[in-house]
Parts: sequence; structure tokens; C-alpha cells
Amino acid sequence: MKKLVGEVARVVSDALTGMEAALPEIRVDHDSRVVLRATAKDPGKVAVVSGGGSGHEPLHGGFVGYGMLDAACAGEVFTSPTPDQVLAATTAVDGGAGVLHVVKNYTGDVMNFEMAAELADAAGTEVATVLVHDDVAVEDSTYTAGRRGVGLTVLLEKIAGAAAEEGRPLDDVVRVAETVSAQGRSMGMALTSGTVPAAGRPTFELADDEMEIGVGIHGEPGRRRVPLAPAAQIAEMLVEPILADADFTGAPVVAMLNGMGGSPLLELYLMYGEVAKLLDRAGVRVERRLVGDYITSLDMAGCSLTLLRADDELLRLWDAPVVTPGLRWGR
Repeated sequence: MKKLVGEVARVVSDALTGMEAALPEIRVDHDSRVVLRATAKDPGKVAVVSGGGSGHEPLHGGFVGYGMLDAACAGEVFTSPTPDQVLAATTAVDGGAGVLHVVKNYTGDVMNFEMAAELADAAGTEVATVLVHDDVAVEDSTYTAGRRGVGLTVLLEKIAGAAAEEGRPLDDVVRVAETVSAQGRSMGMALTSGTVPAAGRPTFELADDEMEIGVGIHGEPGRRRVPLAPAAQIAEMLVEPILADADFTGAPVVAMLNGMGGSPLLELYLMYGEVAKLLDRAGVRVERRLVGDYITSLDMAGCSLTLLRADDELLRLWDAPVVTPGLRWGR
């Protein structure tokens, strides 16, 4: 293993220290491993909190800031944050209008966020939860009952964060978030495995002439392992399962071609070009798009595609100003 690390056991703590040093727009509660806005949102607005295992950067801490998240909990690499972490984040950002938890559908995340919500509620903070379960690759996985929560998390955090920033009540922010959750789908693939620093070796093995279709963001097995193919064929393996699962015609669509951490932007743009041709041929009208590393799997090479069926309201919230380390426009 060749990585830029010091003590392996301190990888997450050291990364948070560096993140705080590099990004003046955030601050870090190092005891609880919670990333917070340097300047808190005005009181009386709904706060949005998310989090999960580390190793998926910029998700979630990189999306803390104006127009998106108020706080993000950083678990150990590929390990859910504890209920105490989530509770600390929730109470730190509660401005009196309630807190929305955005939770990816992984068993540990769901359980720990539920426990934290109960504790926060007992302490007088109103908490609502929206679950992200957009991965069409498998119905259940090693870590989930039901579909995994993957790339749609980025889009949901942006849109729900914009609704909260407008000062909408909690039930309306929840409505918007649930609409996004219901109308988004994702599919991923891997060319290589990522390497968890504590393990020191790749999470799984892929031969040089193989790739995994439908892989999860922790390296969980996908739909099948197939021979390596040209980008155009890989694009078909991502697009077709998504379009078979939900109708994306007749409405504006937000598309995200996401890198898993180990693929250069050159390849991601190339892949998006192939995806765009397929979507156009299928009658899908993409109105907004993102290409780059937004929800990664350490140094895994590969990519994922997320589509969100939008409407005028969701597009307007998508376009609303956002100022975070990972997304920034309009302000």
C-alpha cells in the first residue's frame, strides 16, 4: 500500500485537521468528528445534517456550507458514525425550526441516525429523516436491506439544503427531499478496487481484463463481473438499467457522472459523452449535469451515473446559490 498517511489509526482525524486548515468556510468539532459551517445559518431555519463512513470525499463534509449541509458526521473509513456523533451534529445546528437527517440506506447508518433522532427528540429537537436508496444494481446488498444509497445523496443534499436555506418549514423541506429520493436512480461500475488504509490491501480483486458492473461505494459486489469493454459499451451498462427501472422522459433531468476516486477527469468527460448520446437517443432531456468526483470510494477506479427526474421547483432549487468546498455556484 502506497498512501499519503501517517498513523493508520488516525487517518480520519488527521484528514479532518487538514480539511479545517485548508477550508476557512468550515470548522471541525474534533471531539465528535463533526464538520460544521464556520458561520452558522440564521436561527429559525431548518438545519440539514448528513454523514457516513469516511472515504467518500467530498461527500459529506465537503458539502457543508451555504445552501447545502449545516453539519456532517465523519465515521471511520467505510464505518457509520456513532449515534453520539449524529446527536452532537444535530444539537449543534438546531436553530429552532427542526433538523433534517439525510441518511444513505446502509444498515449501520440507518440504525445510528435513528438512535440519534430519538435522543434529539427527547431533548426537544424536532428531527425528520429522509432515506436515500437509489442504486438500481441490487435489491439488497452486504450492508443493506433494500437498495443502497449512493450518488443521489449529493443531489438530495443540494436541493434539500436550498429549500432549507429559503426558510421553508420542516415538513416542506421533507416533502422536497422525499420527492428527490423517489425520483432518482443510480448505477455504478469499477475498474479497480479501492484500498482501505487499515487493511492495507485492495478490498476485492479484479483481473486486468475484468470490471465489476453495479458495484457499491464500499466495493460491495455488483450485478456481474464482465470482461473489460470500451467506454461506449460501459455507458450502455450504466444507462440501460436506470432507464429500465424508471421513466426519465417527458421531464427535465439532472444527470451526474461521478468518479469513484481513481479515474481522471479526462475519462469521466469521455464517459459522459457516451452517456449523453444514449440519453439523447432515449428521449431523456438533460437540463443540468455534473461531471467529477462527488461521492467516491477511496482510490477505486470507475464511475457511477445518477439521474434525477426533476420539475421546475427542483431545478430552481438546484440552481440556487451554494457555497461549499465541493459545490459552489451562484453567489
